[in-house]
Amino acid sequence: MDEQTVFASIDNYTKGGVEITGKDEPWRYLFSNMFEVTSNSQPWERIVVAKNLEFTIEATRAEGESPWYTCAHDETALLMQGAMEVHFIKPGDTSALPPEDKEGAVRLSGEPQGAKMGHIVASRGHLTLLPAGAAYQFRADGLAMILIQSVLGDESIEKWAEICQH
Repeated sequence: MDEQTVFASIDNYTKGGVEITGKDEPWRYLFSNMFEVTSNSQPWERIVVAKNLEFTIEATRAEGESPWYTCAHDETALLMQGAMEVHFIKPGDTSALPPEDKEGAVRLSGEPQGAKMGHIVASRGHLTLLPAGAAYQFRADGLAMILIQSVLGDESIEKWAEICQH
């Protein structure tokens, strides 16, 4: 028997669901599909699709160039569809950086001044580190989808009632 692995995308996914077994109640579970979420999102919105205490997984539709961001803690970005570059700058002016106790990503007003740290070229399945204290910008030539692991912050968008099946 030949089995073929099929990778989902924003334009081609099968919507799943939650099947309750036993005597449990469906209202105790939430379920959303990251590709469905990003198919209904604007570019660079960071929609929270999973949360554990203050930690989040944010589904992001990537098209073109993102704003510049920075964060007081490390984040990671897992590319689920497409290709992208992540560019890094070490801000020369520390006033551009968030306070150490500020959680989550912070959008900068533009490209920060400072030393260019290089860039990463990533495709589907690549995991990149977004280091604390560095400014970063995503660049995607086509449609891409990123799962960003972060901490709930100002850029995190929670819309559970819209994205979850109950």
